Amino acid sequence: MYDDTCRFLAEHFSADFASWLLGESVTLTEIKPSELSLDPIRADAMILLQSDESILHIEFQTLPKEEIPFRMLDYRVRGKRRYRNKTMRQVVIYLKPTTSELVYQTAYVMERTRHEFDVIRLWEQPPSLFLQYPGLLPFAALGRTANPAETLRQVTQIVDQIEESTTQANLMAASAILAGLRLEQDVIYSLVRRDIMQESVIYRSIQEETEARAKRSIALNFLREGLSVETVARGTGLSIEEVRQLQQQMNESAQN
Repeated sequence: MYDDTCRFLAEHFSADFASWLLGESVTLTEIKPSELSLDPIRADAMILLQSDESILHIEFQTLPKEEIPFRMLDYRVRGKRRYRNKTMRQVVIYLKPTTSELVYQTAYVMERTRHEFDVIRLWEQPPSLFLQYPGLLPFAALGRTANPAETLRQVTQIVDQIEESTTQANLMAASAILAGLRLEQDVIYSLVRRDIMQESVIYRSIQEETEARAKRSIALNFLREGLSVETVARGTGLSIEEVRQLQQQMNESAQN
């Protein structure tokens, strides 16, 4: 849910991300993973945006992963192959504080190959940076603040002043979702207007995705118990084709 929220913000407020990460407010459009022959499942935590001159590759991570440096090299090579004349800025943005040394890795090294990329640890960034741009407001409570609840209060006050209702709802929802990495839910809901948040595309899509994941989890349990595809479909509301795909994935996992 955190990755999906970050991707939504980067896609819909790309000029704000460009101002932050490229140092200039330029119009960016999304590059679909298929354009770089990337598996969409593998690309869940990242977004690729492009202008006429450059590509901005952002990788959002809640927790560090050992494979991130290689993935950055992989994406850079694919980007070069597809867009030979464009520069690429690659940034890994870590959302949640950790003591892992992996969040300090800024290069992939292999024999005579070295590829460098940038890393941003949100908990080291001043909240004032994010308060400057609407699309970055939801990150403020994750910044370098001793009082994230007060920072979230500031964010909601700014969002309340936004006149466009859809933008207001989406930013309110994104702020509440990302604040969940730092604050308890009761604190968040005491500060965030839930009536506005529930009108958000982000909020509704996450609810739908959560429900879909729950259905898939139940379906897998039924399949492991030996229930037929038709019975599982009736019991979960999934289509027969969806259940068959889950069954195939389950069987493949069992063989590996």
